[in-house]
Formats: sequence, structure tokens, C-alpha cells
Amino acid sequence: MHPVPLCRNSRNCIADWANNKYIASESSFYRVLRQKDQLTHRGKAKAAKHKRPEAIEATGPNELWRWDITYLPTTIKGLFFYLYMIMDIYSRKIVGWEIHDSESTEYSSLLIRKTYLREGVAGKPLVLHSDNGSPMKGATMLATLQKLGVMPSFSRPSVSNDNAYSEALFKTLKYTTGYPDKPFDSIKQAQQWVLNFQHWYNEIHRHSALKFVTPGQRHRGEDVDLLKKKAALYNSAKDSHPERWSGATRNWEHEQVVYLNPTKSD
Repeated sequence: MHPVPLCRNSRNCIADWANNKYIASESSFYRVLRQKDQLTHRGKAKAAKHKRPEAIEATGPNELWRWDITYLPTTIKGLFFYLYMIMDIYSRKIVGWEIHDSESTEYSSLLIRKTYLREGVAGKPLVLHSDNGSPMKGATMLATLQKLGVMPSFSRPSVSNDNAYSEALFKTLKYTTGYPDKPFDSIKQAQQWVLNFQHWYNEIHRHSALKFVTPGQRHRGEDVDLLKKKAALYNSAKDSHPERWSGATRNWEHEQVVYLNPTKSD
């Protein structure tokens, strides 16, 4: 029996080249396999299974945090500083950060402990989400979370959008107009810059995902009244000049629930 190769032309197909005979398109073979329930992993090794994490919801601040580490370039080629940063997913507020010259589970656990105490989370349920790096899953870190009563949550391997909030925050940090053109000379210099960025991001930056209130305002619950005022302003403008509006005004309703890894129904 001759092997059945793929032919690659304007349409993928399966052909018996020995007898110069066209058999069917590639999609037809997949359709038949699917109908016969044979479209499964074949081979000695078992197929990798990475179940999508269950959706986690936050209805207020300090219920769901996520954290990650990013590189900050230094003036010495090949050497980096490491920015450890924690964000509250409900409010998008940066609640904790530190800069070190290496990645370490000890540094991670110390940052979590400091932030936990500063935010007054003791006695309240808290989920901490991260990727699968060694600083996140090290024994010291996991022991700290257990001692504090914090529930760990991890991304699937090689699935970056399970921790999309971290990626978005770090992109904002590194692409903001104030980001230095030159590498950092020292940790002290990097710390001063990140301190200024934290203030801008939490208290000045009007976050589009928060309907243009700041993360600090949402974290403190001030966004409820602010959004009501925005809605009243837009409705007043529409009443004054209805010809300038083709439909409803912008939705300024307070978003009560934020999801990590939401399903389509969420």
C-alpha cells in the first residue's frame, strides 16, 4: 500500500500519486474522522491536557490580586533589575511593588506579606493569581500564602492571556511617554521612576476599562458617585441637543463584578 501524501496547490487534497488518482480534500478526511469519533490524539505519548482555569470573580477591592515580574534594563549590558508588581484586578490599582537585582521566591513572599498587611486584608478571603515561574511557585512563597490564608491561582503553561492584566500593565509602564530613553544606572533610580509611575497610574491616569475613573478612585469606592455624575452630564447634554445624538449615551453604569479568566457567559 502506498502512503497517501498531501498535495499543496490551490486546494489541499489527499492523492494517490502512484495511481495518479485524486481521493478527497484534507477537510473531507477530517470530517470523516470526526464522524467516526477518531479525531483524537494518536501516538504512544498521552496528549497534554491543560484545562482552562475556572473563572474567578471580584466584587470589591482586595479580593483578587495578580502579580508578575518584568525586566528593567540597566547600563550594564546583559544585566537587569527585576520589578515585582501586584495589581488589584477589581480596581486595577497597583497595591504593591519592589525592585531587586534577581528573581527570588524569598523576595516574592516578602512583597506579598508587606502588601497584605498594608492593605489590611487579614481575615478576608483573597486570591493571588500569577504565572508558573519559580518565584511564584517556590516553597517559601507557597508557605507564605498558606500562612496568610491567601489562595494561589496559576495560569496554564504557555498561555500568556491567563495573566493578561499583568501584560497590559507592564505594556502601559514601558510604553508611557515618561519611560526613560536610557537604561537605569541604579536600583535607586529605577525605584524613584516606578514610584512616580505608580502615583500617575493610580491617581491621575483615567483608565478606559474603568470608564475613565482612576484606579485609586475605584479602589476607594469613589467611582460610584463619579459615574452617576458622568451619566447625568451626558443625559443633560442629550436633552439640550438631541439632534447631536443618534442613540443612547455612553454606558456609565458602575461595573460591580470583574472576572479573571471569564467564560463566554460571564
